[in-house]
Amino acid sequence: MHTRVVVATVAAVLGTAAPLLSPAPGARAGEVGKAVKAGKVTAPTVVAHRGASAYAPENTLASIDKAATLGFTWVENDVQRTKDGELVVIHDDSLPRTTNVKTVFPGRAPWKVKDFTAAEIARLDAGRWFSPAYAGTRVPTLKQYMRRVEHNHESLLMEIKNPELYPGIERQTLKLVGDEGWLDRGHLRRIIVQSFSADSVRKVHELRPAITTAFLGTPTVAQLHEYARSIDLVNPAYQSLSLGYVSAVHAFDGPHGKPLRVFAWTVNDTATARKVAGYRVDGVITNKPDVVRAALGSG
Repeated sequence: MHTRVVVATVAAVLGTAAPLLSPAPGARAGEVGKAVKAGKVTAPTVVAHRGASAYAPENTLASIDKAATLGFTWVENDVQRTKDGELVVIHDDSLPRTTNVKTVFPGRAPWKVKDFTAAEIARLDAGRWFSPAYAGTRVPTLKQYMRRVEHNHESLLMEIKNPELYPGIERQTLKLVGDEGWLDRGHLRRIIVQSFSADSVRKVHELRPAITTAFLGTPTVAQLHEYARSIDLVNPAYQSLSLGYVSAVHAFDGPHGKPLRVFAWTVNDTATARKVAGYRVDGVITNKPDVVRAALGSG
């Protein structure tokens, strides 16, 4: 990968964390956001966070079905591993927030995903907490989830969650992805693997260099040169962004010879959507994809 001269200069001068880059003036960000809506600037990709999770229980098949019904192609999920080695789709490393595990297994505190078998987790209700209409919804296995994504003709931003708890999860995840037929040229355009762990992302890149990878966080400008060896996207919380930082990221080429991209999370209202669009991000991750689409005229 190659670092463009302008960013090399910025990094040399700053050598500091991204938040020290001055935020773009609100007026400028707003103007660009309006230009996006008017079709004068390319609209960012909208990614349904944990599926359309404002409208259906997160990380379930129902949530990605809802995203598809709303007309969205990209969905995001979280992958963890059970006691007996099954990959499942759930955000927290413990089960109580989104399931009835305390009722079904009252003596099993602290109810960690890694302490339950896949069969035990399959007994849990992962929908009633959200709405009685979703009672009986289950925690999907990653295999079930990917098959539904394929059925829906969707694309997947997959997060390897808490990799430090699950040694070897990168290799196991990639094997399943391959077994499901997602490592051919067509599918490689429809999947991104991300993590908050730079080491985990690096492992994914080393194991499958062709797959697109993303780091969840905001590396300093000085760190971007190293990160760009193994990642294609930098995906930060929107609060940490500025137009200057996004421009700095874009000035680096990733391992596939293309400029690094930026997907911002988690954006759920019109004003914020237009603000981050003004920073020229490439994607917006949101619980409310329809709200972001309406704000930006984006699909």
